[in-house]
Amino acid sequence: MLELIDRFGYLGIAAVVFVESFGIPAPGETVIIAGAALAGRGHLSIAAVAVTAFLAAVIGDSLGYLIGRRGGRRLVRRFGRYVRLTPERLERVEGFMTRQGARVVAVARFFEGLRQFNGIVAGLTRMRFPHFLTWNALGAALWVGVWSTAAYLAGDHIEEIAATLSRYLVLVVAVVAAAGLLIYVRRRARSRSAE
Repeated sequence: MLELIDRFGYLGIAAVVFVESFGIPAPGETVIIAGAALAGRGHLSIAAVAVTAFLAAVIGDSLGYLIGRRGGRRLVRRFGRYVRLTPERLERVEGFMTRQGARVVAVARFFEGLRQFNGIVAGLTRMRFPHFLTWNALGAALWVGVWSTAAYLAGDHIEEIAATLSRYLVLVVAVVAAAGLLIYVRRRARSRSAE
């Protein structure tokens, strides 16, 4: 990723964050981290990395919103059953977005999957665009701010930090898997004893 950003610079950051923001799975977060790490080494400007990523995120999500608003319902009616999105589930999503939409739009950036479809879902559920844009910009500013600041401050130590985190991530995944297996076995044993 560092080589990609070193080669294409701000344009590479903008392109990846933009396409991720309107629904295409892409490593937007990773690109921001790589760009900020290069800025920490003096290859790029941290302010330009942050502004580029912020604008790409907001514009990409706005395009996703338009996609959802203009053609989302037709796509759900036609293909929704393939991803288990029935009209009833769409109604529940709409109700949820009516009640919690602003919070979802602001926080969705920090979660894989939600980040990619945030704008599309907001458009599909007919959230008012000015409302969406305000919360989308806030979420993008927080997301870009967190990752660009952390990576910029990490600077030359980014590879060491990533290696250490990946070791701990393996440990965390193993513990969560063991806990899940234990819960499953206990529930199964209880249901058998209740019969």
